[in-house]
Amino acid sequence: MDLHSRYPALSDLRDKARRRLPRFVWEYLDSATGEERTKARNRVGLDRIGFLPSVLHGEVDPDLSVRLFGQTLPRPYGIAPVGMSGLMWPDAEGSLARAAAKAHIPYTLSTVATQSPEDLAPHLGNQAWFQMYPPRDEAIRSDMLARAKSAGFSTLVLTVDVPVASRRERQTRSGLTLPPRLTPRLMAQVAAKPAWALGMARRGLPKMRTLEKYAAEVDTALSSTAHVGYLLRTSPDWDYVAWLREAWDGPFVVKGVLRAGDASRLETIGVDGLWVSNHAGRQFDGAPAAIDLLPEIRAATALPLIFDSGIEGGLDILRALASGADFVMLGRGFHYALAALGAQGPAHLIDILDKDLAANMGQLGARTLRDLPTPVALPAG
Repeated sequence: MDLHSRYPALSDLRDKARRRLPRFVWEYLDSATGEERTKARNRVGLDRIGFLPSVLHGEVDPDLSVRLFGQTLPRPYGIAPVGMSGLMWPDAEGSLARAAAKAHIPYTLSTVATQSPEDLAPHLGNQAWFQMYPPRDEAIRSDMLARAKSAGFSTLVLTVDVPVASRRERQTRSGLTLPPRLTPRLMAQVAAKPAWALGMARRGLPKMRTLEKYAAEVDTALSSTAHVGYLLRTSPDWDYVAWLREAWDGPFVVKGVLRAGDASRLETIGVDGLWVSNHAGRQFDGAPAAIDLLPEIRAATALPLIFDSGIEGGLDILRALASGADFVMLGRGFHYALAALGAQGPAHLIDILDKDLAANMGQLGARTLRDLPTPVALPAG
């Protein structure tokens, strides 16, 4: 029985991941903040976007390619950054980087990943992106940029929607701290998941490798949902963005944009792209669905728009593209795939997404992604 027979959809990988992960790991990956209303609104917002199917359009052999930052990419999606990826599965960042390189899609390494830019240098393709949580110290900032560039990362992503640590109550209830400390409570959860436990025993508990160079002297109490990165970084302002634009030689993207006015101002500063996102509901529970804000932001700027927050399959990717996005990112989805199937999970998810995109484009008579029809509003529920 092949993987498509057992796991034909991302939801199947999510279910499998939940069964394989210790509870504290699952809660870290799957949870949002507050009552998780923003996470729910992301799903509702996407479900409200429909299309009128096409008939009598003849055979369709869909072309999934897009143009982004002057290059043609074979697929309209990539891998979003997720902090502490290696907590979800051993060598998570390496597995994701290799799968992305093989598929020629972007892979975005988080500042708070469990492998450093130098660790991943041998595994990167030509679409390696580095996500920066903004260091306060200019020397650290410059050094981090130099390390990313030297390792082969070509696109810089500045995350601006995490000015403070969110509470993430589900994560707190699970007993997880970052980096994790194996208390008796957590050890009991680990013992119930032998595949995860064996992999972690071989590699050791995950640490934030990029930050180790800068955090050796830090010894300050933190909340259970914060980590050492919060001691090193600041909440950036407009001058900070301008400094990075000057310092980084390559495409520069600002992640976490939800206001059209901010989009217009960032365009004047000279950034190369905007990432429309509400952090998948993990930071603030009072935000609208990110997809609902995408058309207004599209109307406010000519910059390429990257989108995430709530994407669960190929149809959602098409919904985002038809609503104004130029490219789409998935974070949780690729980590569900890793936890479900190990190193072969990301490639299987890529195959799922490709097949789902092709099937839905066939229904719409869209031979290219530029041929997507104007969306129609579907009734709630």
